[in-house]
This record gives sequence, structure tokens and C-alpha cells, in this order.
Amino acid sequence: MTEAHGIRVRRLRLVGIGRNYDIDFTTEGRVQDLSVISGAFSSGKTAVLEFVAYGLGAKNHPRHPEVLRKVRSALLEVELSGDSHIIERAVGEPSTVAFVRRGRLDQPSFATIEKKVIAPAGDPQSLSSLLLSHCKLEGVELREAPTDAESRTDPLSIRDLMWLTFLPNERVADKNFLFENSPPRKHKLRQVVDVVFGVHDDRAVELGSRIKQLEGRLNRSRAELAAATAFVAEQDGETATDPQTRLDAERQLASITAQLEELDERAHAATTFAEELRQTHRRSAEEARTASAVLRDRETQLARMLPLRAQYADDLLKLGMLAQARQLFDPLRVRTCPACLNPLSVPPHVIDGRCSMCDHDLPEPPDLTLGAAAGNNTSEQAEQLDVAAEIRSTKARLREITTYIEELDASLSSARQRAQTASLEEQRAAKALDEATSPTVSTFLVARDELHRRKEAVTRQIDQLNTASKLQEGLAKRAGLVNRQEANLSQLREELAQLGDATQDRNEVLRQISTRFGRLLAEWHYPKLSQAHVANDLTPLVRGEPYQVASSGARTLITLAWQLAVFETAFESGASHPGFLMIDSPQKNLGHGTGRDSLIADAVSTDDFYRHLTQWLARHGNGAQVIVADNSPPELIEDRVIVRFSRDETEPPYGLIDDETG
Repeated sequence: MTEAHGIRVRRLRLVGIGRNYDIDFTTEGRVQDLSVISGAFSSGKTAVLEFVAYGLGAKNHPRHPEVLRKVRSALLEVELSGDSHIIERAVGEPSTVAFVRRGRLDQPSFATIEKKVIAPAGDPQSLSSLLLSHCKLEGVELREAPTDAESRTDPLSIRDLMWLTFLPNERVADKNFLFENSPPRKHKLRQVVDVVFGVHDDRAVELGSRIKQLEGRLNRSRAELAAATAFVAEQDGETATDPQTRLDAERQLASITAQLEELDERAHAATTFAEELRQTHRRSAEEARTASAVLRDRETQLARMLPLRAQYADDLLKLGMLAQARQLFDPLRVRTCPACLNPLSVPPHVIDGRCSMCDHDLPEPPDLTLGAAAGNNTSEQAEQLDVAAEIRSTKARLREITTYIEELDASLSSARQRAQTASLEEQRAAKALDEATSPTVSTFLVARDELHRRKEAVTRQIDQLNTASKLQEGLAKRAGLVNRQEANLSQLREELAQLGDATQDRNEVLRQISTRFGRLLAEWHYPKLSQAHVANDLTPLVRGEPYQVASSGARTLITLAWQLAVFETAFESGASHPGFLMIDSPQKNLGHGTGRDSLIADAVSTDDFYRHLTQWLARHGNGAQVIVADNSPPELIEDRVIVRFSRDETEPPYGLIDDETG
């Protein structure tokens, strides 16, 4: 069995507002070698693969309306060199950071969460650097112009490596399968293949540069490990590594808690004779509380009524002044002759458009600003009567308030007396209860205080153990990083020491890939198969012709065979491949939809494709992982189907977002 290395996908969880959406790639806790996602089109099969790629650093995630409505973040549980990690990225606007921690979904973890940037890929704190370090490709640089020795270089990205681990639907049977329409990407793909197999040009220079970079990182990691080890030693963190210490502390805490409960029960049983005294004390306490509440209520009401009474008295004074002012000062009405000062028998009025007092013409309509018509006397009397009525009403309310205040004031003394009496009675009842129960309870109190002291001490010890455990976990993480870097460095030095002719090595790798490519097409019963091989520029050829001239169904088989040939050869040879492969729609143009190629569909059985996968994974590919999204996989792999989307409301699950059925 090949030792597990690189990346393996365990679980995908899309976190929603009210619920989560999970896809599990494990069986009995172990990664399933072949996982098939089945179902109708537009049900979310491709979205599962794309979310896996997003968790591994892809720029974008599926943006279907139901995803944007329901999903808030994507959690991907993966095994990195055998250790479980959880990678989390936000959903909505593609995130620029990822959060990584050790552990598994649905299991509590106190591991430290690390923030990893998505770009730039060459940043030591990037997600790409973390993933590439587990693929033995950390620090690899790719030339922008492969034939120019002085060309600028770009760091290898996990997204570049995904070309060999993810075959999306749009690349299956595509005539630009190897990015022929984009020469820079085609050159980079060739470089990625060369780097994965370790057969790229100027390997000595590149290996030397990687060794130098890795030595610097290793020295820093060792220094950090030494500092962390010294700090943990100062904190006496060794006890955290002993599970017996934690077990003893937890058992002791459980024992103390049980003793406290038993002690409380015994104390209660031993003082049942004082139940009548307790009831008396409860009644006295209730009466004291009631009397005190009545006293506070009356004092509060009195404090509020006194200002109100003063306000009504002030209002009454103002109304009296208003009534007197109407009689003493009336500048707008003329009742007395201004010449002789005798009362006028008739108020000033208008006679034929002239004022009766001065005989001046008046404008139309007549307007006497100093006069008072006969009808105004009634209005004036009514206003005076309204003021008088308000005065009477205010006096009545003032009398009522005054009476209520006097009654409250008179009842305060009796309320205070009742409150004091009730308080004294409650104190006497409490004293009687204490005197009756004190001899019995005092022994229990001493024991209870001692148990509480021991419980606090054990709780502090457990807290210290938790802190020490976190320190030890961080220490183990740093030690693991150092060990991994030392192993990678040793491997790079060994590769440098055994470095041969890059051209010969590359030719041997191409020979192996070509052989595997032709054998796969033969197993799949490719019609009239001849001259099947992979050229030096990685172009697959059949019948002496490049794959672009083949029919659509034939191109499907060719692209599948090329992808699998590279994957299987890399895994069997221990190359720097992540160790997993995702394929979307392997039956494209082989019997589905209007693009069916009848010749290929009749000549090849989809069973052969899956039969090869299961046989290879059981033998030479033991430890690898393949994930396939297929509309209708054959019955022979029914046990490998991990989820089947029905797109039918009556047969759940409807799709990836299974509560979106509209």
C-alpha cells in the first residue's frame, strides 16, 4: 500500500442560515477511494466539485441563485499528509483569505485557527504554500519563458496544480484541452507536469534554490520550536501529556460534586424537625416584605402629591388674577365717555357708515377696534363665567388632593409601626430557626466549605491542564512542521545527489504516460485503435492524428485517458501529485443529450471506465482518491455512489441545496 501523502478530501459542508448541506466522502471514518456523485443535470453535482476546488484555493465558487441565497461559508475537511484539517472560506463575494485548523467537522477542537491568504500564491502564509508543502512542491518557481534562462519566475500555485487534479466538464472533449488557444498556459501546464515528475529543465538550479529556501524556513521553524519548547517547559506543561493526570482530576471533580450533593441531602434530612420554624420564618419574612412595600408605596405617593398640591394652588392664584384683570383693565372696550367720564348709555356703534362718537366715515365693512357691539356683552359674560367655572373646578381638585395628602400623612405612622413590628418578628423567627438548627448544621457547613475549597482547587487544575494541552498541541504542530520540512529537505538533497539527464528522465516519464494512455483506450474498446501515444508537448494522438480531429465522443475518451494516465503514473511512481482526482461528466458525448456520438457509444461501455477505476484503486492505486460527478453511473458501482440528486421533490435529496425546489 502506498503511503498516504498529499491531499485527500473527507467532507464538504456548506454552512447556511438555518441549516447546513453536507457531502461525505468517507466510509466508516476513512476516505472512500472512489466516490460518485449522481443525479440529474442542474442538481448540483458540478457545484460539489467546484466547492471542493474553492476550498483548495480556487478563485471563484458556484454562484447559482440558491447558493447565494442559502449559503454563507464553505468548510472543507481534508487530510494533509494524513492529518485532518478544516479549511473555511466565505461564500458570496469570493474570499481573499481562508481559515485553517486541525481537527474534523462535528468534533470539538481547541486547535488554533490560522489565517491563510489566497494571493499571492508564493506568500509563506498563503493557503497555496500550505497545500503545496504537503505535496512536496513548496517553493517551486516556474519560468515565464521556459526557453530563456534569464526569464522571470513565478511561484507555482495550487491552482496550477489543480489542472492535474480536476477535469471539469468544459475541458472534457474540448479541442483546447491542453490550452492550445493560450500558449502561456500551455507552456505552464507542461512545466507543471515536469515539476510534478521532477524532470523539468535546469533541475539542479531549481533544486538548489528550493533547498536554500527550505533551509532558511527550517532554521526559522527550529528556532520557533526551541522557543516554544522552552516556554512550555517553564509553564510546567509536561503534565498535560499524561492522560492519567487529567483523568484523575476529572474523577476527583466528579467525586467532590457527588459528595456535595450527598452532604446537602444529609443536611436537609437532619434539619427536617425545624420545618415548622421555617414556615414561621417564611410567613414573618413575607409579612415584613409586604409591610415594607406598603410603607414605601405611601411615602412615594406623599412625595408625589405634595408638589401636585402646590401646583394646583398656584393655578388657583393665577385664575383669580385673571378674573380681576378682566375687571380692572379693559383697553379694547369703551364704556365711559372720555370727555365727562360718565358711563355711556349706548356703546360706540356705526351709524350710516360713520362712527357714533367722532362722526368719521368708516371703511367698508365697518370695523370698530375700540368699540363693542351689543352682542359682545354676551360673549364677555360667557368668558367671565368660564373663568369662574375653572376656578371652582380647581378649588374642588385642590380640596380632594389636600384631603388625600392628610389621609396619607395620617396613615404613615401606623404603616411605619407595622413595618417595624413585622421586621422585628422576622428577626425573632430567624433567630429561633438559627438557634434550633445551628448545632446540627454547623458540622455540615464546615464539611461543605472544605469540599468547595477542594472543588475550586481541582477546577483550577483542570483549567491549567487545558491550557497546557493547548500549548502541547501548538508544540506538536511546530514539531510536525519541522519534521515535514526536514523530510522535504532530505528528499530534495537526495534528488539533487541522484540527478540524471533531464531529457532522458523526461522521455522515460513520457514513455510511461504514453503506454498507460494507449492501454486505457484499449481497455475501453476504442474503435480502430492504433498509434495511441502522447507527444513531447503532451498532446495525445490516436491513429497518428492529434486529438482535435477525432469525433466528440472519441475526444471524451482521449481526454479521460490522458488525465488518468498522468494521474496513475504520478501516483504509482511517488511523484509530487496531490493524490486525488476529480472528474466531471465522464459520459459526455457518449449517450447523453443531443451531442451523442453513436459510433463511440456503441463501441465502448461506460462499465469499462468504472471497472478500470475500481481495479486500479484496489491494487496499484491503493491510497489514492477519485471523485466523479456523473448523471447515470452504471450499476456495478452502485455501492460507490455517495449521494444521488433526484431533482424530484418527492424523492429527496432534490439537489445540493435540497430545500430549494422551486
